[in-house]
Amino acid sequence: MISMPVMILSFLLAITILVAVHEFGHFWVARRVGVKVLRFSIGFGKPLLRWRRKGDDTEYVIAAIPLGGYVKMLDEREREVAEADLSRAFNRKPLGARMAVVIAGPLFNFLFAIVAFWLMFMVGVSDVRPVIGKVTPESPAAAAGLKQGEEIVAVNGKPTPVWQVVMDGLAPAMLERQLVELTVRGDGRERVVQVDMTLATTDEDSEDFFATFGAWPAYRTMPPKVMQVLGGSPAEEAGMQVGDQILEIDGQAIPSAQALVDYVSPRAGQRLQFLVRRGEEGEMVQLAITPQAAEVDGRTVGRIGVAPLDREIPDELRTDYRFGIGDAFLRANAEVWNKTAFILHVFYKMVAGDISLNKLSGPITIARYAGISVRGGFSRFMQFLALVSISLGVINLFPIPVLDGGHLLFYIVEGIRGKPVSERTEFIGQQVGIVLILMLMLVAFYNDILRLLN
Repeated sequence: MISMPVMILSFLLAITILVAVHEFGHFWVARRVGVKVLRFSIGFGKPLLRWRRKGDDTEYVIAAIPLGGYVKMLDEREREVAEADLSRAFNRKPLGARMAVVIAGPLFNFLFAIVAFWLMFMVGVSDVRPVIGKVTPESPAAAAGLKQGEEIVAVNGKPTPVWQVVMDGLAPAMLERQLVELTVRGDGRERVVQVDMTLATTDEDSEDFFATFGAWPAYRTMPPKVMQVLGGSPAEEAGMQVGDQILEIDGQAIPSAQALVDYVSPRAGQRLQFLVRRGEEGEMVQLAITPQAAEVDGRTVGRIGVAPLDREIPDELRTDYRFGIGDAFLRANAEVWNKTAFILHVFYKMVAGDISLNKLSGPITIARYAGISVRGGFSRFMQFLALVSISLGVINLFPIPVLDGGHLLFYIVEGIRGKPVSERTEFIGQQVGIVLILMLMLVAFYNDILRLLN
């Protein structure tokens, strides 16, 4: 379980890095085209630190609210400019120079993502081999004939050393409900199967990849291990210990933490018989536990008082994969290209109404994954930063006023008309843009809260 302080600190670290990269893009290009930069700020609000370098016109600031940043450039539309500085004002620069300054922020986000993926692939990632643990009946995986114990070695011909690569390969087909070709290995031989994602019976907006696919990783179908027993809980009173592995309840196998929750929750006040494996020697212990009743979202659920639960992933299911400098660089570029295309496709489907807006995530979800990635080590954190950086780059290029893409849109209109759009038009556009951004933020916060409640 990720503690709240770790989540918050990880989120702030990630946001600070990505904002610094984005704003540095604007700053670096502005200086290169001769624009005078008055302030380069990481964060908003009251400055906590500020300094100037010798012979430099720019004030560098670290501000109190670390949820953004900005580059303030000399501009006649915002203040009176001395005649000696008119040639360095942003609004006096040619259209191409202004467009370059605006597009530099998102571009630096994409470049940073390449570097982050490059480092991740060179340092190496420890992950889980795509070995199937169980197959859900009447699912796409079941219809394709996938079997427990088989390993997915390729998706559409692309090698899949770990589950994450499998998920990346299947995601587009899952989104479009299309056929996808898998190469699987089992019983000493390989075979190719066609998985038809149109057969998925789950809601098309399901958050659970494996529920939609119908084949679950072997590590997710292993009995949950108790990592903490709450004081005074039914589990403690019954003698449950940290390290116990819950195998069965009332004779029913418990293959996962979710299966435990599903079985215990509707049985508040009922006496349940637990079978657990204890210690290195694997002693089998029977425990009788009666779940306490607890109120959650207006309904009564049963709880035994163990948290959190964890899975022990056997060494034979783990694998490390890394690449040399050149191969890692090529893979990093391909990863950024594929992720960018997929994100754009998802947004297109949202606008078209083919995908629900509940796919949007806000700062709470991002903070949660930031904490998880930090706990996973350097490579995982680099992967997280790369994915969020790509998302920021894509979103900032949307043609919404107040975003970089909105400014580019005005400049494109200026190039067509031969003169800038009027200040009134720009003002109205910015107001509309602010409303749109606020609406998206509200939807994202709502989705975050729903995920927490669930």
